[in-house]
Amino acid sequence: MPLKPSARRFWKFAQKKWPSRPCTGTWLHPRKSRTLSLSVGEPELNCMPPKLLADLDSMDLTKICLTKEQIYESLPHRFEFMLLDGIRHVDLEAKLIVAFRDVREDDWWFRGHVPGRPLLPGVLMLEMAAQVSAIMAKLVEGIDGFIAFGGIDKCKFRDVVTAPETLYLVSVGTEYRKRRVVSETQGIANGKLVFQATITGVILPESS
Repeated sequence: MPLKPSARRFWKFAQKKWPSRPCTGTWLHPRKSRTLSLSVGEPELNCMPPKLLADLDSMDLTKICLTKEQIYESLPHRFEFMLLDGIRHVDLEAKLIVAFRDVREDDWWFRGHVPGRPLLPGVLMLEMAAQVSAIMAKLVEGIDGFIAFGGIDKCKFRDVVTAPETLYLVSVGTEYRKRRVVSETQGIANGKLVFQATITGVILPESS
């Protein structure tokens, strides 16, 4: 059920006054003898960002585990959609993988998105996250078929990415089944969380 305007106003006030308080639970209204029940799923809640899926500072980000050529020997994407520049870290036991994209001023999308304020489109960030999640699934499960988009849940963009910048794509596989895979993904730039999303992939048979 959506929060009433008065509850939304109080929630914003509470977040400013007590920023360390969690985003869930009950709050005692200061002027009314009742509590407000608040949860992450309700609209317009300025919740703190989640914990990063990977501690990039503890990783050797100069190492290349898989080159761009090796990535796209496994994935069928070509031309402009060869979006990943390489894989920096792979942990098969934890099903954790870290890829990167060096965002450049001559990237093809900056000409139109948008003039005067070039931004990496959010849909391309999600495409990058889906691609690195597919690589993880193939490494762990040995999947031969094409992994198509099946769904995106709990997606939130928290910052923008412009050039020049390195965007790290982190993916953790959480569910691998015969016909689908589910991954928790994040994009990180300058040590800050840029986006988060749960991505579901559907495994399609190889085309003849």
